Amino acid sequence: MTIEELATAIERLYPLPADAIREQGGLETFYHLKRLLNSGLARAALKDGESWKVNEWVKKGILVGFKLGKLSDMSIDGRFRFFDKDTFPLKAFIEKDNVRVVPGGTSIRDGCFVSPETVIMPPAYINVGAYVDSGTLIDSHALVGSCAQLGKNIHLSAAAQIGGVLEPIGAMPVVIEDDVMIGGNCGIYEGTIVRRRAVIGAGVILTGSTPVFDIVRNEVYRKTKDVPLTIPEGAVVVAGTRALTSNIMAREHQLSIYTPIIIKYRDEKTDAATALEVTLR
Repeated sequence: MTIEELATAIERLYPLPADAIREQGGLETFYHLKRLLNSGLARAALKDGESWKVNEWVKKGILVGFKLGKLSDMSIDGRFRFFDKDTFPLKAFIEKDNVRVVPGGTSIRDGCFVSPETVIMPPAYINVGAYVDSGTLIDSHALVGSCAQLGKNIHLSAAAQIGGVLEPIGAMPVVIEDDVMIGGNCGIYEGTIVRRRAVIGAGVILTGSTPVFDIVRNEVYRKTKDVPLTIPEGAVVVAGTRALTSNIMAREHQLSIYTPIIIKYRDEKTDAATALEVTLR
């Protein structure tokens, strides 16, 4: 079955009830999609020129898997009990996959792509539909949410959260392009796109409702109906504040609101400070 044929089959099956999907061979169709997700040949979003485009059929196919799944005992033993849909077991790695999953509580769901030369520190979680390219390090307590797309040589620092999105169907997943450094305790959500070589400072939160102020280029970046919040290539973003001046009480009490600020663009000093250590990989 070609990818085009698979997409057509999923579009046909998606609106049907679970029993009808099973009768029409939907389980094998879903497993075919999952094999392609595991290999990186099917992705929830793809770059089209300078833009990113959602593959809605992929997200629909994952939801078909949830519809077909039955609650199953996935316990490790009698003390560590886990229950999930039987269509989404843990991803099965073997040594020749060349993915370092350091022991200690990491969970990676079947139906995501994790490239060779990826390093995952415990505990971390990678959800279904995610794509993680080579040379990326996912640090402790970090999350790669459903359908998130991560490029090459990314450092996802401790406790950083990359939001997932399965619904609504047309919603753009979070995209982190190549060579991005993401600091600890960051949160990147709601289809935000971070362009290559950007640096997201510790504690920065990026959402669809948060404007980002670029004091270098005198620009304000916002999500619109048609375009997700996009952090420019090479931008260095830090957590800041801006004064609330339109409200009497806010002015009286000198209140401010959290605001991410682009304070500079990458230069040699930034490159030196964020250089990845090859020996860790």
